[in-house]
Amino acid sequence: MPFSREKILETMRKYPTPFHIYDEAGLRDNAGKLKQAFGILPGFKEYFAVKALPNPFIMKILKEEGFGADCSSMPELLLCEKIGLNGEEIMFTSNDTPASEYKKARELGAVINLDDISHVKFLEEHAGIPELICLRYNPGPARTGNVIIGDPKEAKYGFTREQLLQGYEICLEKGAKRFGLHTMVISNELNASFFVETARMMFELAVEINQKLGIKLEFVNLGGGLGIPYRPEQKPLNYEKLAKGVREAYDEIIAANGLDGLKIYLECGRVITGPYGYLVTSVLHLKHTYKEFIGCDASMANLMRPGMYGAYHHITVLGKENEPTTRMYDVTGSLCENNDKFAINRPLPEVRIGDILVIHDTGAHGHAMGFNYNGKLRSAELLLRQDGSVVQIRRAETADDYFATLDFSTLEKFQ
Repeated sequence: MPFSREKILETMRKYPTPFHIYDEAGLRDNAGKLKQAFGILPGFKEYFAVKALPNPFIMKILKEEGFGADCSSMPELLLCEKIGLNGEEIMFTSNDTPASEYKKARELGAVINLDDISHVKFLEEHAGIPELICLRYNPGPARTGNVIIGDPKEAKYGFTREQLLQGYEICLEKGAKRFGLHTMVISNELNASFFVETARMMFELAVEINQKLGIKLEFVNLGGGLGIPYRPEQKPLNYEKLAKGVREAYDEIIAANGLDGLKIYLECGRVITGPYGYLVTSVLHLKHTYKEFIGCDASMANLMRPGMYGAYHHITVLGKENEPTTRMYDVTGSLCENNDKFAINRPLPEVRIGDILVIHDTGAHGHAMGFNYNGKLRSAELLLRQDGSVVQIRRAETADDYFATLDFSTLEKFQ
């Protein structure tokens, strides 16, 4: 961990738990390693998946590191606008998209990645066909997914192979001159060979598009889905090995068919910010019934993944890192849902009321997936700067925030 128990206690005097805290030094170091490894790929660029951590301060850090942004909604586009990202620094990949979002993406000059063949006509009618257009491919039975993203055959995302070829033809007829290709078939994947095989599939498809339609793609966006080692026994992805595998496939398929110059993009989120975020929560209660329960001041409102997916997040009891894990606990929040648990049957040191728990790897799909069920309020987001100082980059929600969309002034007259 990038902080000590003393640092957290000092921080808690100003910012009460629960809170998410992000490690700036770790974010920047990881960004540099990713760029260095994948720099062997022609025209490489990472578009940070904003949905993973939609905070403008984090986005600004990643912009400084040379990353673009992958967006899928109006607020995410507006966040890009706020930090000065525009044009082809933005990849707009959404599904079931309203006209207003396509219009905003066109206004910003973003690369629009269409999810369905019917969206070609919809985009033309509401925002016009841009010079550069990208289409999202769903390989169906050609690839397998996982529990998070699902089986491609069942997924709501993307064009079939036949629709894809037809879609490019239609876009070409309607004035598009530059083209990209996109897919996203994995999520939190630690098997590098799976990703390399996906790259091979996309490169072969790029060759087919060129041979059948005469279109020379400008870029292939391999999506995201690079995983992180949530469990202590897991090993992180080797960026260099992965990039080398993709480069070999590029040379064998793309270069060999005279399509050199094809740019390679990624749109990772989890692997960019996930390991550099921590949810800090205090123990409020201990319950002894048929099991041992730890009751925290955090809940699914702060971190949904364990309750939603059964996802593992490592938990450290600050100050007891070296004590034996002799007790077995369910670590819970206070929602009126029995799946509001950060861990089930987790071996931990003996825990006392007032102890501080650190839940690891919450820098992606943590605060971002929060909600207000049971009237619970989402916590603050803090940033541990490189100089060791801590700043608040999003305040905690208040009851006034929760009630802001209600008009109580008409309540007395309501019958």
